[in-house]
Amino acid sequence: MGDRQQHGHGHGHGGGEHPAADPPSSATLLRRVQTHAPNSTQVVGFLTLLVSGAVLLLLTGLTLTGAVVALVFLGPIALLTSPIWVPIAVALFVLTAAALSACGFLVAALAVGTWMYRYFTGRHPVGADRVDYARSRIADTASHVKDYAREYGGYLHNRSKDAAPGA
Repeated sequence: MGDRQQHGHGHGHGGGEHPAADPPSSATLLRRVQTHAPNSTQVVGFLTLLVSGAVLLLLTGLTLTGAVVALVFLGPIALLTSPIWVPIAVALFVLTAAALSACGFLVAALAVGTWMYRYFTGRHPVGADRVDYARSRIADTASHVKDYAREYGGYLHNRSKDAAPGA
């Protein structure tokens, strides 16, 4: 900033001071450019990025061109032979789905079997406390229903005798 002010004042006084003011300002400009200039690692990295981008763009173009050419030449053949390929594709899809489902059910059955084995051998697998709680709730409910049936079952039995004394 001080160089700029000197340059501005020297401009109005005559040409003698002007050349003396230029070298410091050009040196300052050169220093500013040098501080912002990339180093060799940055230049190599940028060139690598540029070359990689160009190669990938070329490969993308070749892939797209190959796909279009294959579609143009193989499309009619696929269309003409589709009565053969569609049933085969459907059959392969169904077989694959059946095989994957069978494998999934097998894995689930093994997991359940392993869990039950651990539960009944007392190893306390994950979720065993919930099963024990549910079992106790079911047993309590069954006991309450049994007691209720005894209490009101006898009542209804006696009421039926009252309604039909000869029965």
